[in-house]
Amino acid sequence: MVESMPVTSVWLTCQIPARDQRRGRYVPETSSHPAKMLPHLAAHAISSYTAPGDLVFDPMCGSGTTLVESMHLDRDGIGIDIEPRYTAMAEANVAFAASKGASGAAQVLTGDATGLLDLVPASAVGRVGLLLTSPPYGRGTHGLVRATSTGVRKRDHQYGDRERGNLAYGGWSRLLDGFAAILAASYPLLRPGGTVIITCRPVRRQRDDFIDLPGELLAVARSVGLVPVKRAAAMLAAVRDGQIVHRANMFGLLAVRRARDDGIPVHLVAHEDALVLRRC
Repeated sequence: MVESMPVTSVWLTCQIPARDQRRGRYVPETSSHPAKMLPHLAAHAISSYTAPGDLVFDPMCGSGTTLVESMHLDRDGIGIDIEPRYTAMAEANVAFAASKGASGAAQVLTGDATGLLDLVPASAVGRVGLLLTSPPYGRGTHGLVRATSTGVRKRDHQYGDRERGNLAYGGWSRLLDGFAAILAASYPLLRPGGTVIITCRPVRRQRDDFIDLPGELLAVARSVGLVPVKRAAAMLAAVRDGQIVHRANMFGLLAVRRARDDGIPVHLVAHEDALVLRRC
């Protein structure tokens, strides 16, 4: 059993739908990324653990949520992604944030974050106040729904090029090893006392295949010398009059219903774990 930190706080990070969090703040093409971080989650983490003028880093930046929210909060950002399609999307979102008057600046780099010290500017070493990121949970997600003449189909539910080295396609062992390499390479970027926040949630792939991804990632982070601070529950559901109101899409609902029909006690996902760690 992997030792874990107690949940010490709840972040009310999805009290309006994700599409409303992004509307007018991100370019429309952002919807095609299969696993976007919630803007309100990123903003909460950034505002809680950094100050204006600080440098925020995301080694797996995807569509650029960490960078955009940093800019709007008067922080600077650096992001890396292995997929050129997504770094182009992140660059478009950074430019859009700047056009909306965001006071921070951000840089987007394309490459394999396991070798990030060869990508980031030398001036970033020892300056990062917060590393905020979320690893892939496998090769795809529930994605979005598209109506066709033959029925309802998923769209935008898989990551990009499996041949490029994307950790989403390498299996769990390679994902964990790759994430360990990313965190180890990121360590010199952090200033003394700098914070690392990893957002993630457990994953069930088959009936008897339940993966405690938060616990595994916590062990990986500890293995590279990061010190646990807290484990928070970042809400993916709304809270109304003391009740949780889910925001699951149709495919998420169907997956839970089918699992329960098979006797698996699955519940709708209502939060992500936010693992908060620190460099000594």
